[in-house]
Amino acid sequence: MGWDGGAGWGLAQGLLAFVFIAAIVAGIVLVLRAALGGRAGAASEKQPNHGASTRSEALRLLEDRYARGEIDRDEFLTRKGDLQS
Repeated sequence: MGWDGGAGWGLAQGLLAFVFIAAIVAGIVLVLRAALGGRAGAASEKQPNHGASTRSEALRLLEDRYARGEIDRDEFLTRKGDLQS
């Protein structure tokens, strides 16, 4: 066979290259998730009661619209009642 290592060495090199590239991709994904605050898909895992957070976000947006004068008091109270029921 000689000093070239045979076919097994080529297979090992390919496997090592694959593992190296996978490690680089995993590192990039981890850095991006940390930079974005883990918002990519992790929000629903952190907040098991996702429906309540959606309602509170909607209520906050409704209050902002009312504060800016985009909607009147009656519409605000009607929509607030809908959100809280």
